[in-house]
Amino acid sequence: MPASRSARQRKAGVEAGPLADVRIDLSPDDSFAYKISCTQCEVPRPGSGTRAWSTRRKGEDNGYIAAMDRWIFHLVAQHPDAEAPCLAYLDQAQARLQERRDARG
Repeated sequence: MPASRSARQRKAGVEAGPLADVRIDLSPDDSFAYKISCTQCEVPRPGSGTRAWSTRRKGEDNGYIAAMDRWIFHLVAQHPDAEAPCLAYLDQAQARLQERRDARG
């Protein structure tokens, strides 16, 4: 039996660590869309102040891994002293990024 959306959200939240706020929405194509927001960083929102830094990836092409990779890179760049279980996957995230760059040419 596949895991429920709430179970996936809890697991992703634990993996992302204490600085993350993880939500899983349903995309129009009925796949999961993973959104990871930073509880400390804000970015400008044109015309209306600021919003929390976040990444959102649809379920296609394993959205969980894509969102978590982007979150890992955010943690490394913006919060180098932060601890989170997902940081154990930094090497794999960097390898996937390099593969995407190589595929683009």
